[in-house]
Amino acid sequence: MTGYADFEEFVVARRDALLRTAYLLTGNRDDAEDLVQSALIKVVPKWSRIQDRPEGYIRQMLARESVNRWRGRRWREVPTEVLPEPMHQDADLADRIGLLEDLRSLSPRQRAVLVLRYFNDLTEADTATALDISVGTVKSHTRDALARLRNQQSEQEQAAAAP
Repeated sequence: MTGYADFEEFVVARRDALLRTAYLLTGNRDDAEDLVQSALIKVVPKWSRIQDRPEGYIRQMLARESVNRWRGRRWREVPTEVLPEPMHQDADLADRIGLLEDLRSLSPRQRAVLVLRYFNDLTEADTATALDISVGTVKSHTRDALARLRNQQSEQEQAAAAP
């Protein structure tokens, strides 16, 4: 029974960090909470095996599950022609929202690579292990995702400078 007490302690201590990672992966607070919940449910039966180093295992689950959820949902999304009016926001909040929107424009795998590499500060090898891909694929996804983000930033700057 002590194993489950350890699990509860882990969840209490690391829940916010897991939610932040999940939010960056999904771009939506509700989806992030669902993602963390489903990952933690899957971890319970394996807890005795992974309790010494659970963080990496759960991050791996979050990244894989977010890609799998995206695959299942992408056909259910319904585009709209009318966008809601933007709310007035301070510059810092606008920058963060802009970054989240830019992250959403990436493929789920590219987004997962960037979140694990730069937000969770994993090495290329650890990221490859977490996503079950090669180190070369991590490098190419990182390169392509960063190039795409740079291009989007450049386009946004040009649009803002245009009269």
